[in-house]
Amino acid sequence: MKSIITLGVALILLLWLSGCANTKPILYPNAHYNSVGREAAEADVEACRRLAESAGASEDSSDSAAGRVATSTAMGAGMGAAGGAVGGAISGGAGHGSLIGAASGAAIGLLRGIFFAARPSQPNPAYVNFVYQCLQEKGYSVTGWQ
Repeated sequence: MKSIITLGVALILLLWLSGCANTKPILYPNAHYNSVGREAAEADVEACRRLAESAGASEDSSDSAAGRVATSTAMGAGMGAAGGAVGGAISGGAGHGSLIGAASGAAIGLLRGIFFAARPSQPNPAYVNFVYQCLQEKGYSVTGWQ
């Protein structure tokens, strides 16, 4: 039983950390890219990213992964408490039912938040546009972000 719990915690942690991975521009291998090579292109991408940040464009979207998890947990607790209170009122114990509902709702909300936060979010559009224009001026063709 302990090994299953340990495996579950490890899986959740792995998904959480993978959600923190940054997205990056995907460069089309045009004539400029082919002439400079992959390493120089990656250095140019990094230079454009630093330039965007120094100009005040932030890569992070307004909603962070931790914020999404906290919001999901709070929403789950609220919905669970409401559902538990209704169920408890029907059976004659609204207070007890709302406590059980809040606890189970918070747990479900936490797990939902962790799994949905693990999805990589798209960077801030202003940041994407800045890096895109910088790379375009250097001669690259950006096909998208991943």
